Amino acid sequence: MSDLNFEMTDRVMSEDRVFPPSEETVRDANVTAYMKEKGFSDYEALYQWSIKNPEDFWADMASELPWMKPWDTVMEWTPPYVKWFNGATCNISYACLDRHMTTPRRNKVAYYWEGEDGKTITYTYQDLYRAVNRFSNALAKLGVTKGDRVVLYMPRVMEQIIAMLSVARLGAIHSIVYSGFSHTALADRIQDGEAKLIITADGYYYRNKLVDLKAIVDEAVQTCPSIEHVIYLTRAGNPIHINRERDLPWEVLMDTAGETQPAVEVSSEDPLYMLYTSGTTGRPKGIIHVHGGTMVQTYATTKFVLDLKDNDVYWCTADPGWVTGHSYIVYGPLLNGATSVFYEGSFDIPDAGRWWSIIHKYGVNVWYTTPTAIRALMRFGAGWANKHDLSSLRLLGSVGEPINPGAWSWFREVTGDKDPIMDTWWQTETGGHMITPLPVTPLKPGSATRPFLGIEADVVDRDGNSVPANKGGYLIIRKPWPSLMRTIYKDSERYEKYWNTLKGVYFAGDAAHKDPDGYFWIQGRVDDVIKKSGYRLGTSEIESALVSHPQVAEAAVIGKPDELRGESIKAFVILRSGYPATEALMQELRNHVRSTVGPIASPDEITFVDSLPKTRSGKIMRRVLKAQELGQPVGDLSTLEE
Repeated sequence: MSDLNFEMTDRVMSEDRVFPPSEETVRDANVTAYMKEKGFSDYEALYQWSIKNPEDFWADMASELPWMKPWDTVMEWTPPYVKWFNGATCNISYACLDRHMTTPRRNKVAYYWEGEDGKTITYTYQDLYRAVNRFSNALAKLGVTKGDRVVLYMPRVMEQIIAMLSVARLGAIHSIVYSGFSHTALADRIQDGEAKLIITADGYYYRNKLVDLKAIVDEAVQTCPSIEHVIYLTRAGNPIHINRERDLPWEVLMDTAGETQPAVEVSSEDPLYMLYTSGTTGRPKGIIHVHGGTMVQTYATTKFVLDLKDNDVYWCTADPGWVTGHSYIVYGPLLNGATSVFYEGSFDIPDAGRWWSIIHKYGVNVWYTTPTAIRALMRFGAGWANKHDLSSLRLLGSVGEPINPGAWSWFREVTGDKDPIMDTWWQTETGGHMITPLPVTPLKPGSATRPFLGIEADVVDRDGNSVPANKGGYLIIRKPWPSLMRTIYKDSERYEKYWNTLKGVYFAGDAAHKDPDGYFWIQGRVDDVIKKSGYRLGTSEIESALVSHPQVAEAAVIGKPDELRGESIKAFVILRSGYPATEALMQELRNHVRSTVGPIASPDEITFVDSLPKTRSGKIMRRVLKAQELGQPVGDLSTLEE
């Protein structure tokens, strides 16, 4: 957490375009039905009611879900700790599956799964329910009980989702470790969580390359005495070492398991999962989320932001190993009874048209992806999209980092120039959408627009005072919300800093400004500020200017110490396919930034690169670039993609 010893940026770039929603989109939006139900004639009135009466709003959302015992109080707030739906009991696995078994939805498709190799599997809600019951029973026979930690280290296969729901069904806590992490990162997370069991696979193929998961697990657990069993799924068929006293094949466990395993009744505040996220330095932190709050907020945001309808096909391109996958591949969609696409592989195997072909094949209606993915698709050009029928799409979503206006516009245009884009801001710590458009919101390219219902956000100065329009400041949330993390595992002091850095409000380190219409513009991490010749410049605006050039696919900007100007600007640029790196283009890019942002923002140095250091969820790690450029230690690299 930052100590606030830095300068904030003001708004430099201007984006005046506004895209109002169509009458049909507004009419059919799920939030419109709720607005009418509450007796409001416009959305702004509904929002104002929700932030004045947040407990009433969240209780409305909770009442649409199954509870084993009702709550005594909606919220108990003893800063910085909160309890939601206190006294209630529930189980999120039950809410995702069991309640659908008494409705026609039991025969509805829950997931269309497709492997990178072209293999496909279809799971109905009833198929998923039966598989989860069997695997829950297998885990129970191995002694997994309420509160135990179970690590999942798996590829994007249906068994990953089955394992998540099965662990939750027993009241145990799942800790998913992304399948691209090294044995060291895996061991760190197992040790910190004192996990009892790990679920993995023999291996899998990604971009036609074998990832030998079981070998990584074998190396990691050598230093993890808490592990009693390793369950392995056969996916790739690669040779593996088997420890007969410890290792158990998934397939045998399923064959010998009982057909039913009742969902364990847990408190609304009982932990559901822990998910590790890294700061700029230091060890990863285990974020704790709970059953009740996760259930309510992922349900509500999926319903209103992603606007899923009963006949929709929905696709989130994330991995369940990240919070986006937890909330918007698994829990949110299943709570809403949605049909989802779940894809195992890379976007460009066998060619750069793979994702577009999947949209065409399954008739995807709602597509939720990342700015990094959008820029990668831009790099290969619109020709790949134009080969496929994308007319089924009606709503788009963006997650992971601020989306620059150039990528926003390309995303909309290449998919038919008609679909609203839900540009969502949230974090691992928040558990669900916080600042986001709804289908009824007029859109501004590059802006996450307004806070979600029940969320009171603001931009403030060091003293916690609201700043004027277009003035940079600290992005904060004033009151708690249901899917807020409850603590950091074994480190409550680290959790409390989120609420104590700016006293009494939630601050997780992002900078932003609001425009005169109250729209939020996320500027990125507060550490990503360059002070040059007395001017305070946000890296995101310079990067956005670079990416708006037709030959640029991606860009990252850092500040370097400069004796005369305080800092100079260095840009790392990836060009679109087919464009050569030349001195003339370098100068053209400088001039482009000069004309787009201003002379002070023009990069002093530009280096053309083939790739940028990113987290495995797609965020550019500027601190790594800066450390490498200055010859400094790079810190924690456990989330680095390569």
